[in-house]
Amino acid sequence: MIRTLTVPEDAVRELHEQVASNRIRTCFLWSGGSLIYRYEKEPNAAAELHKVNSVTKSVLSLLVGIAVDEGRIGPLDAPISDYLPRVPEDKASIAVEHLLTMSPGFDWPEMGAWHGYPKAMVNSPDWVRFVLGREMTEAPGRRMVYNSGASQLLSAVLQRAVGMPTAAYARKRLFEPLGIDCFVWPSDPHGIGIGGFGLRLRGEDLVRIGRLVLRKGSWEGRRIVSERWIEESTRTRLHTYDRLGSYGYHWWTLGGGEGDRLGPHCFFAMGFGGQFILVVPAADLVATFTSELFKKTAVPLRIFKETIWSRLE
Repeated sequence: MIRTLTVPEDAVRELHEQVASNRIRTCFLWSGGSLIYRYEKEPNAAAELHKVNSVTKSVLSLLVGIAVDEGRIGPLDAPISDYLPRVPEDKASIAVEHLLTMSPGFDWPEMGAWHGYPKAMVNSPDWVRFVLGREMTEAPGRRMVYNSGASQLLSAVLQRAVGMPTAAYARKRLFEPLGIDCFVWPSDPHGIGIGGFGLRLRGEDLVRIGRLVLRKGSWEGRRIVSERWIEESTRTRLHTYDRLGSYGYHWWTLGGGEGDRLGPHCFFAMGFGGQFILVVPAADLVATFTSELFKKTAVPLRIFKETIWSRLE
């Protein structure tokens, strides 16, 4: 029998000290079948809808997995032109999997000249056309470059495949089964659910999503997404930025880079401003953060790594 790693009590105390001294609104630790730590900066902060920014991407990945399980999305190596109309010829080799791993190969300076926000796409009248119009710079699948445009195409693929808006599919296939009864998921000017950001959820509901992936797609005895999808989407595939980790299918991972080997395999959803769902299967652990750290997005990740992840025993 494999022994489950545990969270030391002094580690939780140190976590609290750092959480309380930063612009973190909520933080939860769930392990061993129960909540072991709960922090709310203000009363009822965990029940307020909070913009979770790019955590949206990881939720979208779960929806794609559900659609794959249902047979609505076929092999991931199928070209996106199987789902989207008028895909330019130079994008013919981009597959669904390349969108999931953010390696479609087209120019997308989100982490460079765009300073972390794809304003050019947001200001365009047709987001999908804008993304498909970007210049190809390398072959798909070669390298992960942070890309909310890939997420927008992925949402468009999902909507075409399931025949309903991304938000409606999320409500029916994911949120309602998890008991999430309040959320906001906006769309682009053409009605495509925003794939890369914009989702609003309650801090306490991030824990539900984390518990779902921790239990490999099962929720209170009900199968919501296949175990295979959880394993495939949270597996390290491409290394990204040394300070953040590596990447799977719209989930970040720790343990794939030279500077990441401080603790056991961990995968996480991350959103601008310090929004996180972190999962460590070996410790039966979920940690979540909602924050207002708009110039210090990675602070909760640093806090988690220093106080919890590196000290599991």
